[in-house]
Amino acid sequence: MRDPPGLDRRFQLAVAALLDIALHGGNAPVQSKDTAARLGLPRRHLEQLMQQLVRAGLLKGVRGPRGGYRLARERRRISLADLLLALRREREADERPQPAAPLVEDVLAPVWAELESVLVERLALVSLESLCERAIAAGRAPRTPDVDFVI
Repeated sequence: MRDPPGLDRRFQLAVAALLDIALHGGNAPVQSKDTAARLGLPRRHLEQLMQQLVRAGLLKGVRGPRGGYRLARERRRISLADLLLALRREREADERPQPAAPLVEDVLAPVWAELESVLVERLALVSLESLCERAIAAGRAPRTPDVDFVI
């Protein structure tokens, strides 16, 4: 698989996990072990990411033996920009700011900020719903239609 430019592996996994939950989350929550199996990931690694998405307000965790995860809002109301910004906030909360060299601060940082702004703007146009539609068109969705959003 070719990696999207500028989007790290954690972001890609988070998109895949949200998409899996959107496609398989009907009336019952989706268990992380099932998502991990479908994505070919260790459950422990995925569970940490899912908890970040709960803290970010993109997923809701359901406790109990039949617990798991469901989307916190409708698929059409979750964009890839929402996800990117949520993961970034979480990462920045854990990092200590490092002093930058003047060349980086004065020349490169403004370029990165401009490119990031364009990226976020473009990602805001891609909803989880549109990814579900692509998955259906590619024959990668479950055969039974799932509920979009459960309150």
